[in-house]
Amino acid sequence: MSKTDAAAQRSGSTCLKNAIHKGHFPQRVQRFNNRHTDANRFWCLPTLIKTMTDDGSREFFKTGRESPVGEPVIRGDPSVTGQDRDEAVQFDPDNPESLELAAQTVAAFAQNTAGADDNVFMLRGAAACAALVRGEGSYKAAAGRAGDDVTVSFIRKWSRVHDLPQSIRRHVARGEIAPTAAKHIARVSGTARLHLAWVVLDHDLTVREVRSIASDINDGMDIEQALASRSIRLGEITLTLGRDVYGELRRRASIEDVEPGEIATEALLAQFREDWE
Repeated sequence: MSKTDAAAQRSGSTCLKNAIHKGHFPQRVQRFNNRHTDANRFWCLPTLIKTMTDDGSREFFKTGRESPVGEPVIRGDPSVTGQDRDEAVQFDPDNPESLELAAQTVAAFAQNTAGADDNVFMLRGAAACAALVRGEGSYKAAAGRAGDDVTVSFIRKWSRVHDLPQSIRRHVARGEIAPTAAKHIARVSGTARLHLAWVVLDHDLTVREVRSIASDINDGMDIEQALASRSIRLGEITLTLGRDVYGELRRRASIEDVEPGEIATEALLAQFREDWE
């Protein structure tokens, strides 16, 4: 079982178990069309996201970076990278020496002289790009500071990766989202970038597929439509539940004559709403 699958199993089972104990299940839920269920798994529907945003809880979704530019939030987390915060390089855009280190790091990063297959190295390079932009004031000035081999396009793309929310960057650091795929996820704004990142995890998309979907979204296509055109369903996720949770989920779905995905959506939404309050 991968780390992603294991985490999904723990969080999915715990959240549903809590919802069951608190009675967060609808007595009757309107059916949705074309659902899928299978054995000991269920697929939550995209309604969860839609309902959350419709009731004014948009702030629940963090679509951009919240920590200071250059700070090694993920790179300095030993549970993710194996290195302590003190070991991770921090780039301070307001410190001349740190900014010079950022310029040197970007130059080496652009030349791909070390760590090409190291996701933490890639995140460090992205952090250096973002810090250099902040310190120099523009993409063009940052590229000029880093040297002739560094282009404005290169600086812009990797700075955007650094600006992704922590929830996405953690998967990049773990190697579950390729840094090159993260570059295209970062091209997308708003909650669509989150959805695209989760689809990468749940459907094992290639970098080429991510790039194509990101382009369609930036051309004005809704993400759900962009995915559907590739036979990918937004909101479809496979979870392995604990035996008791699985049994109760199936029992309630049968009694209420609905699909398990509907029960799970309502239960998780109620649980999440408690966290907002």
